[in-house]
Amino acid sequence: MYIQILSFIGAAFLLLTLSRLGLALWQWRRVSAVHGLGRVMLGGLRIDAHLVALGVAPGLLLAPWMDGVPAAMWLLGLWLQIVWLLICLLELSTPLFIVEYDTRPNRIYIDYLKYPQEVFGMLWRGYRGTAVLVLVLLALVGWIGHGLFAAGRPTLDGMGWLMRVVLWLAGVALAFLAIRGTLRHRPINPSNVAFCGDALVNTLPLNSLYNVLYAAYCLKNERAPADAYGKLPDEEVIDTVRRCAGLAGEVMDPAIPTLHAARASQLAAGQRRPRNVVVIVEESLGARFTGFLGDTALTPCLDALSAEAWTFTRAYATGTRSVRGLEALAAGFPPALSEAVLRLPDTQSRFFTLAQYLRPQGYKSHFVYGGEAHFDNMKSFFMGNGFDVLHDQPTFLKPAFSGTWGVSDEDMFGRIHEILSVPSEQPQLVLAFSVSNHSPWEYPAGRIEPVGEPASVENTVRYADWALGRFFEQARTQPYWEDTLFLVAADHDARVGGRDCIPLRHFHIPALILGGSVVPRLDARIVSQIDLPVTLLGLLGSNAMHPMIGHDLNDPAAGGRALMQYGENFGYLKGDLLTVLEPQRAPTLWRYGLPDSYQSLEVDAGLAREALAHALWPHQVYRARGYTLPGC
Repeated sequence: MYIQILSFIGAAFLLLTLSRLGLALWQWRRVSAVHGLGRVMLGGLRIDAHLVALGVAPGLLLAPWMDGVPAAMWLLGLWLQIVWLLICLLELSTPLFIVEYDTRPNRIYIDYLKYPQEVFGMLWRGYRGTAVLVLVLLALVGWIGHGLFAAGRPTLDGMGWLMRVVLWLAGVALAFLAIRGTLRHRPINPSNVAFCGDALVNTLPLNSLYNVLYAAYCLKNERAPADAYGKLPDEEVIDTVRRCAGLAGEVMDPAIPTLHAARASQLAAGQRRPRNVVVIVEESLGARFTGFLGDTALTPCLDALSAEAWTFTRAYATGTRSVRGLEALAAGFPPALSEAVLRLPDTQSRFFTLAQYLRPQGYKSHFVYGGEAHFDNMKSFFMGNGFDVLHDQPTFLKPAFSGTWGVSDEDMFGRIHEILSVPSEQPQLVLAFSVSNHSPWEYPAGRIEPVGEPASVENTVRYADWALGRFFEQARTQPYWEDTLFLVAADHDARVGGRDCIPLRHFHIPALILGGSVVPRLDARIVSQIDLPVTLLGLLGSNAMHPMIGHDLNDPAAGGRALMQYGENFGYLKGDLLTVLEPQRAPTLWRYGLPDSYQSLEVDAGLAREALAHALWPHQVYRARGYTLPGC
């Protein structure tokens, strides 16, 4: 059995390496543009090891005990031939798929399997020569695989049980390490080998069977809200969302139904050059931790900034996970029952982000994160959707402090300062995501005076606030201050819970905009995270097209509603009325009063349909790939 296993390992690695090299040479113009051949090939070895280990794992588990058993060797040979044929089929299909979709086989490949008659008819009529060639080559490699893997012979004759136990343990350990692919916090995924802004090049280190299997695995994240909350006609969903977003007139592009021009604010008039945009996402910093919104004294620096900024006193997060906050603040995308878009397979390219929007206007876009950017698939999503430069933990060579989740907030802010301090007429977009305020509550010593247990959420909030205040104290003295818009907002609160179907006090977050030209004021309107990127574009003075449905808060009539997903429940807060949608239950309506009171009311049918439309729209536009820009 071990001869079969080793033959498969060698043949699979050889095939996948040659296929990847051939694809890289075919796409050499794009690969060489990012100096990517080495990273494509080395990253590919990691992904191939994962796939090959999955293929041989059953054999490694059984071989020490069943080597020499004819039936076991026959079954292993059959299994290895099936895996070999799948690998070969997907690699042989890849060039044609790239021609059609500019990526390796992915979720679309799975979708096509639902319509075999139509797909095979299309291939036969439109690509007959290619299809015949693929079938011939598949038969050839199948014959080779049969010769290599079908027949086995005993290799452990006379070996004692102790050595067999050692072999078994070694096989389990090697398979586990190869499948996991890393000793870091999360197992290997496509983000581990993504390294540039070209989505096709980022898929070359993958192999096509892995990419299809990963897409199938991610299907679990795509829950259809209509199955949980009920259905509405697609046209009503679009019309309702457009109306609530203030989008008047006809749909400009049926493929992107919410496409519209940004509204330039008068505040942008007279600027000497396009301004930098810095979005600072503070980890787990709920409003309750602040002095100006809550009842604690943990954030004196943020409290002071709130008096010098355009401060939104009733901003609400869209969810309880960092990926929810990032999708809202970086892409303006509302929450849904399915996973956040960073983790969905069909959003890894051609999905709208601020970077995608600002790139045609000459911006260079950076994602700064003190941790490992493959976490929650951030690296793949941002690099595939307009961001030019990734600054994650490996790029911080001499950090002031490094903990479980990455380098400290002060290191992150130091990197932002470095980016903005480089003399350049090219404007910069910086999306920065902090990590310090996270269990196990690690931060550098000597920055704050801890109160009580040093490793606590309260003390990490104090440290995060100290780092934020130190950065802005420095930024005010720099030439870039007058030419930069800063948005500071939390991704979500910490430890969200409670007996309420939507615990709104735990969705309340600090959010403020400041910079040299921003007029300080307190804004008491109800605001959603998805309103903040739209408002930034208004302040920039840009009137280019985008699909975001958030409100531009430069308009005094805007705001007044917030959307949030809490587990299975969807909340739609409009004024003081909270409509809650729960799976397989009738909607409920509550009058919400600060800080935390709920009064049950009779359901408003119109408001319930409005809430349902907003719960359905994200999935609808995701499935139609309609949240992008024309030509992307």
